[in-house]
Amino acid sequence: MSKNPTRKITVRVSPQTAYNLELLMAMSGAKSAGRVIDKLVRDRMLALKGHKEEH
Repeated sequence: MSKNPTRKITVRVSPQTAYNLELLMAMSGAKSAGRVIDKLVRDRMLALKGHKEEH
């Protein structure tokens, strides 16, 4: 387990989003929805960073 500093937060999502998070957990083999959210946010930040440099 990594020793990165973490913060505990609560995320409220719609039932459809919760269902999709569970599907993504199953597809990726992630242990929790939090790991899926981390991956989605990381990917999105990288995409935005690349988009910002184009302008």
